[in-house]
Amino acid sequence: MDKENLFTAKDVENGFYPLRPIQRWLIDTHFNKAKSTMMNIGLLLKMSPELNPKQLEKAINEILDTYDIFKCRLVFHPENGELCQRFDGEVQHVTVEHWSDEEFELFRKFLQEPYMLINKPLYRIYIFETPSANYFYMDFYHAIMDGTSISLLFAHETDVRYQGKKIKRVPSKYADYVAEEMKIPAEELEAGNNYWREITKIFDEKKHLPPVDVQNGGSWRENIVEHDFKNVTEKYFSNKIRREHIFFLAASMLTLAKISGAKSSMLSWVHNGRMTVQERRLMGIMLEQYPISWNFETDMTVSDFLDKVEIKVSEEVIYRKSLASTYWEGSQDDCATFIFQKNFHADEIFVDGKSLKAVEFLPNAWSAVENSLDIEVNLTDAGNYYVELDYDASRYSEQSMKNFAEVMDEIILQLQDEKLLISKILE
Repeated sequence: MDKENLFTAKDVENGFYPLRPIQRWLIDTHFNKAKSTMMNIGLLLKMSPELNPKQLEKAINEILDTYDIFKCRLVFHPENGELCQRFDGEVQHVTVEHWSDEEFELFRKFLQEPYMLINKPLYRIYIFETPSANYFYMDFYHAIMDGTSISLLFAHETDVRYQGKKIKRVPSKYADYVAEEMKIPAEELEAGNNYWREITKIFDEKKHLPPVDVQNGGSWRENIVEHDFKNVTEKYFSNKIRREHIFFLAASMLTLAKISGAKSSMLSWVHNGRMTVQERRLMGIMLEQYPISWNFETDMTVSDFLDKVEIKVSEEVIYRKSLASTYWEGSQDDCATFIFQKNFHADEIFVDGKSLKAVEFLPNAWSAVENSLDIEVNLTDAGNYYVELDYDASRYSEQSMKNFAEVMDEIILQLQDEKLLISKILE
């Protein structure tokens, strides 16, 4: 919080903006815990032969010129020495590259190299024409762009501009959003800080994470288990007032409590952070990570539990501007993390109805940080749900994570009986 107060309106006038709390958390986590200096979101896509590379080049450059997030540069403040950001960097435009297949393969290896972070462009976008196929590559440093910005906003606007359609609205500036956050009264932030400290102080690794079942596992290493949920489809929510996000968050908390044998649960849930119409259109990083805890000593029906979780989530959102305290203090760093993703298409995007299909994701294991367990629930185009458990394989066996997913699937079935007591689920 003290670091936030180092910046004044005069700094903004001179072009020096503080990092938003989520940006600082990502960058600090990156330098302190990540496996490399990448910490990025990168994707190589093979273009449909029907797509015109020069037309795509024009569309992308229009986007880069329009949004100030692509002018963002990380710099050190000349007076206080703090890492901050400017929004007046030179835009790095895209040109269609004509390369041989051999040159292209060599360049693919280069794309796995880390970013140069200080006073450098924080994105890399390329369009390649090779004898074999045409490719589109986009890669964003995570502290300036999140998955929603890329998979929805950036992809949608690429489609619109490629077709030559006009963008009628004037986009909001990310710099203005940062400056507006600086005006939040200190007493308002402190009320939120106290709220979050009350939640996070209960965290206990032995109670709120699955029990470790790997002996002498060595240092952190990543593994992933996927499980298709058998007990629910999108149709279940079509005539329900229940939001999917609340339902699966509740299921995650119950699963953690049942697996650990504790009478309480604590995790962090991720939200895209876009609360207003203006924010939903804002290109840049907006996500937030909220800690949430629950004491299961007091029994209640499923219906009451889901109602109370929804109220709790709404209450937490009120204090979203004070989340900086949990980021800086690291009070939710070791918790399991939950995220629900809908309409998120990382493996294929469409421009003018023509496909750009993923052929390679940049190896994020290089930039991964030492999370114990991430619970990611996704909705498929067919209306089915699956969970992806991204976990520390030095703590958990693959079989224990498969068991976690199966327990969660059973709890999802039980949560559909709204008269059932929570104590029965945790038996």
